[in-house]
Amino acid sequence: MSTTTTDPFADPALGIPPSRASSTPTLSSFPSTTKKTRHASTALPTDIPPYTAVSKPWTLKPSPRATFSYYLTWALFFVGAALGGLQSYLTWKNVRLDKQPLCLVFEQDFAEGGDRAVFGDGTPGSGHFLREVDLSGFGNGEFEMTTSSSNNSFLQNGYLYIVPTLTNGGVEYADGEAMDFYVCTTYNATDCTFNLTAPNGGFTAGPNGDEFDYGGYFAACSRTTNATAGTIINPVQSARLSTVLSAKGNESTLSRGSLRYGRVEVRAKMPTGDWLWPAIWMLPVNNTYGPWPASGEIDLVESRGNGLQYTNRGSNYVQGALNWGPTPELNGVGKSYSWWPNKRTSFAEDFHTYAMEWTDEWIRISVDTRLHTLLDLKFNQPFWQRGEFPQTILGTDGRFEALQDPWVNGTNATPFDQDFYLIMNVAVGGTNGWFPDGQGNKPWLNRAGNPMVDFINNKEQWLPTWPENVEDRAMVVDYVRMWKHCGDP
Repeated sequence: MSTTTTDPFADPALGIPPSRASSTPTLSSFPSTTKKTRHASTALPTDIPPYTAVSKPWTLKPSPRATFSYYLTWALFFVGAALGGLQSYLTWKNVRLDKQPLCLVFEQDFAEGGDRAVFGDGTPGSGHFLREVDLSGFGNGEFEMTTSSSNNSFLQNGYLYIVPTLTNGGVEYADGEAMDFYVCTTYNATDCTFNLTAPNGGFTAGPNGDEFDYGGYFAACSRTTNATAGTIINPVQSARLSTVLSAKGNESTLSRGSLRYGRVEVRAKMPTGDWLWPAIWMLPVNNTYGPWPASGEIDLVESRGNGLQYTNRGSNYVQGALNWGPTPELNGVGKSYSWWPNKRTSFAEDFHTYAMEWTDEWIRISVDTRLHTLLDLKFNQPFWQRGEFPQTILGTDGRFEALQDPWVNGTNATPFDQDFYLIMNVAVGGTNGWFPDGQGNKPWLNRAGNPMVDFINNKEQWLPTWPENVEDRAMVVDYVRMWKHCGDP
């Protein structure tokens, strides 16, 4: 009998039908488990294959040099802004302002009253501006004579006009015949104002007491044409108006034409024309420290009528200055002048306001705004020290003598510590250097024998630059105002 033995450790029989038990399962018989491709994110660039590494600069360690440059740039920016703000504050805080109360003492707007209310001769009821009549050239070798004619100074539409004209077109003899400056032998200005404008009425101290200055009188009031000497009477006429007679006028009627410390304001339009020299300026009422320039001169504005192409600052420049010194040859103006330019426009194209602010500590001259400064000078040292003058000069006898300080008993403001009166004029030419040789095709030489003759002989060169329209050829003044410190006498 046969016996079947069962292996206890054998795998149990599969519950598979016999017909299939003989088939051994293989790997290929199972379903496929291949991983499908994942679609690329639409947030990634389309030209980068999926899962390509993208640069991440924020994960990189920055360069120490780049870090330093970054913070240094911002540090400098904030430091610069802070310093700029500090400078602006200090400039604003330290700007010199006249904090004294001001009282209006003179006002003229040329709008009411006619000639009688503006032009005066010192008689009661006449105006406050004297028409100075003078042929001397005022120490500058100027070519014009100043007249009292309404051809050269007049009122129109509420403005004052100061106009230069040719002599042979305006000056007349007593019988009305026109004068020709080439033919006339002698011209005497019968309305000459020398006695009114000269210090002490033209009298000077002499060894025998006061003596009349006849030389100054004849220079101011008479002119002779001499063919042999090559001299002619002044070929141009103009006007010079001053408040010298109203310098001690009535403050209550706004007719005091002078001040010491305060503010002066003039709104004016400069003239056009080659070799015209407009000026608004001030002279001392009394020559307390001696003759010019020892007692000072204040120039609110000076200019030139030459065009913008003129090489020595033409009509697009205005200048302010102080003149001072122990003698005319030692004028210290070179240490106390400045100017303000317009780059492309002339000061003759429109009105501008010229202002002077003046205290016992400083003086400032400006145009239209304090930012446009013609001169800003602090009285921080005596003018004798500022001038650095020599110790000796050559005297009239040809010997050297000690130079005296005319302000020895004054203050740092001396000689600009006294009353000054106002002058407005349009000069023509001159030999003092305001129009330097070799500039702008100038038709005369300052040291030539007869520069006035050379000037008029070349009028074809410069006369076409003088506009026929009076509005453009004249200095036109809108108003004049003066304020003094209320506490000043």
